[in-house]
Amino acid sequence: MSLSSGILFTPFKLGPVTLRNRTIRAAAFEGMCPGNMPSDDLFNYHRNVAAGGIGMTTLAYAAVEQSGLSFPHQLWLRKDAVPGLRRITDAVHKEGAACSIQIGHCGNMSKAAMAGRLPLAPSRGINLYVPTFTHRMNNADIQSVVKSFGNAVNLAREAGFDAVEVHAGHGYLISQFISPYTNHRRDSFGGSLENRARFMLMVMEEVKKTARNDIAVLVKTNMMDGFKSGTGIDECIEIAKMLENAGANALVLSGGFVSKAPMYVMHGKMPIKVFSYYIEDKLMSFFVRLVGDLLVREVPYTEGYFLGDALKFRKALKLPLVYVGGLISREKIDEVLHNGFEMVAFARALIKDPDFVKWLQNNELSRSECDICNYCIAVMYSRQAACIMNDETISQKVKDMMPKNGSI
Repeated sequence: MSLSSGILFTPFKLGPVTLRNRTIRAAAFEGMCPGNMPSDDLFNYHRNVAAGGIGMTTLAYAAVEQSGLSFPHQLWLRKDAVPGLRRITDAVHKEGAACSIQIGHCGNMSKAAMAGRLPLAPSRGINLYVPTFTHRMNNADIQSVVKSFGNAVNLAREAGFDAVEVHAGHGYLISQFISPYTNHRRDSFGGSLENRARFMLMVMEEVKKTARNDIAVLVKTNMMDGFKSGTGIDECIEIAKMLENAGANALVLSGGFVSKAPMYVMHGKMPIKVFSYYIEDKLMSFFVRLVGDLLVREVPYTEGYFLGDALKFRKALKLPLVYVGGLISREKIDEVLHNGFEMVAFARALIKDPDFVKWLQNNELSRSECDICNYCIAVMYSRQAACIMNDETISQKVKDMMPKNGSI
């Protein structure tokens, strides 16, 4: 018998919403919103995940305003999107699952063509990863974005969501204010950790005020940025304590910085050939193919790769914690729950098979067949995320890039 065989499929009360079990579809970018609007593909995917037994599924990467957009197939949470989103939440609820939406702003990772302006950022500079110049946010910019987070919660309520997940990690705007790597300000938003966390706490105050008592508020937060000049684990624990005091119903513990340490988020190796193949700009595609292995360095994958760090947060905090990071087996899921985490989240296993949770519950398998090839990560920023093993639309040219053992 597994360590926590009686816990995984028990209900859990997350703020005002009760989940039927302890599983969450992690907020991993689907790439299924052409024109920044929800699509039939997004509807079908999340309905299928809900039918597959998940406790709560999370729509990912929704920009709270146009200035936060990076991609033409990224969701923009605005009034026009509400009917399509309501269609999704109704279908998810019909299957017995709860539905959450991740809200955030890409900050210096935004693209001017999508955002309609130079990317907003804590400090002026150049983001070489996009690449683009950035605009240092003034007080009016800060207040405007904070209000957009509150407006996004109201729209989420109108669209029928049970929860919102504030994205405060991975090197996007809130994380950019927190990290000394991207925040070089000398005013009340820069310098000390208290100052660097000020924007995050303003967002949290607005979100909690707007969520009232009928929408759960989760926050995705880093346990470390994943490189020497970024935010380390001690400061990240202090950030987590601030979020606990600010009234978060749960924290989703993650790590990494997309513009500096992207594979620290997911671990494993980026399949550079496939990644470069789907970049439309031919010059950029050539550049990535030439030096991509240096820009996007491999971080060795082991199942449950964040657990060691997450245990330090579990010891320091009292609020519910969601573990995310490389879960593909029942054994590791049970180990995580046995160590005091209230919920578990995963995405790659559900891209491979939306019925993963149901199969676990019915004892039809104990481990996902996902081999962590990271093909889904390589394509999601240029087209919808997919698993190369079960996507019939993938060209033979791309499949030929796959070694016979299934890993790129």
